[in-house]
Amino acid sequence: MIKEELDDVQDQQPIVAVEPVGLTTLPSSERNTTVGSDDVLVRVIDELTRGESNLQILPVVGMGGIGKTTLTQNAFDHPYIANSFDLRIWFTISQEYRVRDILLKYFLNDEKNKEDDKKDKEDDEKKQKCPTDAEEKNEEKGKSLNELGAAELGECMHKHLFGRRYLIVMDDVWSFKAWEDFMKYLPNNGNGSRVLMTTRLLDVARPLCFDNHYFTMNFLDDNKSWDLLCEKVFGPKSHPHPELEEIGRKIAKGCRGLPLSVVVIGGLLAKSNKTREYWEYVAKNVTSFVNFGDDEYCSKILFLSYNNLPIHLKPCFLYMKVFPEDHRIKASKLIKLWIGEGFMKPIEGKSLEEVAEEYLKDLTDRNLILIHKRSRRGNINTCSVHDIMRELCIRESNRERLIRLPKVQRIALSERTDDRSCFLCSHPGRRHGIFLQGIVVRMRPTVVSPSLCNECNNMYPDLNRFRWVKVFERVKYQSVETFPQPTTLRYLEFQAPEDPLRVDKFAFPRTISLLWTLQTLHLYVGYTSADPLLLLPSEIWEMPQLRHLNARQFVLCGPLVRSVEGKDLNILNNLSTLSVGGFKCSEKDVVERIPNLKKLNVSYLRFGRDDSCYYLRDLAQLNKLESLYELFCPSLEQIIFPTSLKKLSLSMTRNFPWGQMTIIGSSLPNLEVLKLYRAFRGYEWIPVEGAFLRLKVLVIGLCYLEQWGAEDIHFPNLQSLTLTSMNSLKEIPLSIGDICTLQFIHLDRCSKSVIKSAYEILEDQEEKGNESLQVYVDGKQILVPL
Repeated sequence: MIKEELDDVQDQQPIVAVEPVGLTTLPSSERNTTVGSDDVLVRVIDELTRGESNLQILPVVGMGGIGKTTLTQNAFDHPYIANSFDLRIWFTISQEYRVRDILLKYFLNDEKNKEDDKKDKEDDEKKQKCPTDAEEKNEEKGKSLNELGAAELGECMHKHLFGRRYLIVMDDVWSFKAWEDFMKYLPNNGNGSRVLMTTRLLDVARPLCFDNHYFTMNFLDDNKSWDLLCEKVFGPKSHPHPELEEIGRKIAKGCRGLPLSVVVIGGLLAKSNKTREYWEYVAKNVTSFVNFGDDEYCSKILFLSYNNLPIHLKPCFLYMKVFPEDHRIKASKLIKLWIGEGFMKPIEGKSLEEVAEEYLKDLTDRNLILIHKRSRRGNINTCSVHDIMRELCIRESNRERLIRLPKVQRIALSERTDDRSCFLCSHPGRRHGIFLQGIVVRMRPTVVSPSLCNECNNMYPDLNRFRWVKVFERVKYQSVETFPQPTTLRYLEFQAPEDPLRVDKFAFPRTISLLWTLQTLHLYVGYTSADPLLLLPSEIWEMPQLRHLNARQFVLCGPLVRSVEGKDLNILNNLSTLSVGGFKCSEKDVVERIPNLKKLNVSYLRFGRDDSCYYLRDLAQLNKLESLYELFCPSLEQIIFPTSLKKLSLSMTRNFPWGQMTIIGSSLPNLEVLKLYRAFRGYEWIPVEGAFLRLKVLVIGLCYLEQWGAEDIHFPNLQSLTLTSMNSLKEIPLSIGDICTLQFIHLDRCSKSVIKSAYEILEDQEEKGNESLQVYVDGKQILVPL
């Protein structure tokens, strides 16, 4: 209906049209270019003109250059909007603003417009009074408009707007305080007045919008990017150079969907020769042309986002330069890297990981880091940074000389014997040789000559001044490769490929304990499931700063008990994540040495009955454990779970009958996430009421189950249900849909009967007025026909 109404007024003139004040300095042709967001424009116009009669704020949120102002300008200028509001006003706020200056500029501009109208129209008896009257009255009192303070101008604005249906645009808002400074002058006339706001910050938008409803600007797809580029280069509805389309689409794609980048590079190409050779040169250097073209206009706009960052977030953002272009970054890894670099400020009552999660959320809310995927619980799973923003990171970090000490090392070995990647970051590019002296190897000093890439060579010009130690070595074809580590290291990642000939052997000298500051140790050696597990040296227990240990192909041995003046030196108080092939968790003195463990990932696939000392039993002592993943658990009845557990994943435990699910439900009152893969056996599972009161996410995959006697009372707080390869299951119980908190049902490779039952649940809920439930089958959302 809204589109029909829009069409009806396309040729009509606005009743009252107040020119916007303080517009961003863009050419008018660029301000009104539609950037592939026609559907969003229709939604914005619809929201502005319908619904609630009370004053409402509609935020438009997105990163710099994504088209927020353009979209808002197109809505502001649309004839349908002009006919719907008595008054339209545009305020540009920016990072630094003064309420008085903005209001004064509006009134002076409005007064000038009225003087111009008076000259053109002899009969102007019904013209608007408020600002004019306000000035006339104040002139009578000997005070001109220029002499009014912010409060007096605000009072004039309130009177000016009172009783009228108005639309106010607040463009480029950077703080919630900006809204607080203006809101007291905006009356709620109960007639459908609106405030349309643009901001880069979700923290500004969230408190303002009703029911968390705001407009999010998305990146353009490749086709829309190409359409916009054509419009900027050749003009509307014109493309006289079809031979340039292929390379032109490549240029458009290189802008990564950011409209500002397309507009800037389009302006450059419009002024250049339309030759394929030149366009190919541009295609190879899109990011450089965007950043430095048009007087660095794009860079200046995006720099505002960086400049507005609090000081504690700047190094976290600049660190994003270490990842390749278009790289999908695991949030958990990014958090560990930030902590390893020492970017986190300790906050009382919070772990460094919790602080880092807050930093990441803040940067995504500011649209500087982009979210690609969330977990079922809504946590950030993977993220990235736009290429243009990455260039900003590189430029600013080089200017500020952000990182000087090597605190992070990533070693990724290749199967090629001639590969000599950088020993600090594993980058395979151009390399330099460097001689490091005084390296401690097996407690003896030696000299090694590892390879160093250009970037690390420029970043760390004084490597020879640091102390080094060799933690492990690779023996291959009778040669020994050494990988020295600086003693300042906080994050160490070592990856070796699987070698079918098994000619590689890895030694872990006891010098590993010399890495006193190491916080994260990730070891991955590509051994097959038939290979015996490797042993971690007992000196691991002598690394007091260790927070995350990921070594799935290794067994964690018990400590060699050492004490000084009666104080035990083998307690890992900071260890919060442990992922190993096994450890002697049945021994009390081992469990007591990791008192603050929060996440445990353990596998018993290669253990026999004689290795019972490695089985999970007395976990109750880990009273801070929140997440447990267990592969090939030999016995469920013997495990005493800690009540603190919030997430439990069991895999390859088919020897458990479904009836033992009551053990999990009754012993874990705080459980929120339950994942079962190839777990449990039996024909039927009938849950017990009261067992899973706080469960939010339930995932069942590759499990043999035909009848599921579940009802809504069994999972009263469930939000997400995922079934994978459940070919024997006949149906999902209909009453599952009656769980008031249920938002998603995901089905992957399930039987037709299961899919049919999910469809029936969706129909049933829509008939009951529940439109929030979403059902996905093999990644595609299914809808009930209207």
